[in-house]
Amino acid sequence: MHLELAHLEEVGAGPFRPGPGGFPPYLAGREREQGLFRGLLARLDRGEAPPSEVVLYGPRGNGKTVLLEWIGEFASGSTGVDVEAFTPSRFKSPTRLAELLLPAGWWKTLKPDEIGVRGITWRPGKRSAAPDPVEVLALRAARKPLVVLLDEAHTLDPEVGRSLLNAAQEVRRSAPLLLVLAGTPNLRAHLGTMGASFWNRSRKLRIGRLDERATAEAIREPLEAEDLAITDEALEHLVRDSDGYPFFVQLWGGAVWARAIVESRREIGAEDARACQAVFDEQRDDYYSDRFHELDDSGLLQPARAVAETFRSHRVLSGSELKAAIRRGFGEAAGDDEVAAAAREFRHLGFVWQAGAMPEWEPGIPSLMDYMLRAVPAP
Repeated sequence: MHLELAHLEEVGAGPFRPGPGGFPPYLAGREREQGLFRGLLARLDRGEAPPSEVVLYGPRGNGKTVLLEWIGEFASGSTGVDVEAFTPSRFKSPTRLAELLLPAGWWKTLKPDEIGVRGITWRPGKRSAAPDPVEVLALRAARKPLVVLLDEAHTLDPEVGRSLLNAAQEVRRSAPLLLVLAGTPNLRAHLGTMGASFWNRSRKLRIGRLDERATAEAIREPLEAEDLAITDEALEHLVRDSDGYPFFVQLWGGAVWARAIVESRREIGAEDARACQAVFDEQRDDYYSDRFHELDDSGLLQPARAVAETFRSHRVLSGSELKAAIRRGFGEAAGDDEVAAAAREFRHLGFVWQAGAMPEWEPGIPSLMDYMLRAVPAP
């Protein structure tokens, strides 16, 4: 019997978490990043300021939010530090940022139109009298080491971002404060628009797809915790088909777990993986349909197809090769500005990204290239 989507919806994904920001049952392949943050948090716990801010970036679905959640949980549970976690949607001005950074227990009403906190007094709603983020961060870090986690940082308003970056830089010189930003591949370029030149000396971590070992661990470990075995052949199928993309790893794990429950199996074999293929393909293509419409709305379907065709014969593309492929998609008469804008949008969407230090581009997800070749008619 083949697994049906109705079966998966009925029994669920078991220990797997195929959703946005869903914390996986086993965080595989992030040992280097976890080691770095353990060291930084240990410094904070000793009252020492870390050497720099940390910037996490990579295509969507690769686990940046999950890593931020791990940092927050580890910091809150294992070290003597405070943690504040935000997304830019919660604040549209430096004033609102400063207010959010103040713990609720610190507020004190002085007069009907006046608020005070630890020696700072201002009138809410009047920006000129609002507390400065530098003062607020300094107060917080002086009281207790502070970690500020900002997800979706590529959507940060430049004015607010400039205020936050400058405040963190100033406070970190004398107080234990760690600022961690996470966003899509264009986060680096976005931070460059904020006029805080020191940011490019921060610690930058590229968060991409898992290697084969980590992918296998991310599937096998949760299954074994449920007393389910998986054969080497079946595991190889799942590792290969998921592309090491964490979201797909969770989809595949949930599918074979559901198959084992429905069939009352204690071992998952190659036939079970084949029986789950259609369900996985349907979920993957539904996810890729959203990527298709994003590219369609941006008028980039044909350039995306041309890039996908080029990746058939190239593992990575140089900047000039990427632009040449985009130009072919638009038509050879396309202007340089149009080609450059398309390349920026591809990076922003994670369609391509720079996975290493060299200026080379690779697919955000290799199987997305195959989908584009199937979904977009050749010109």
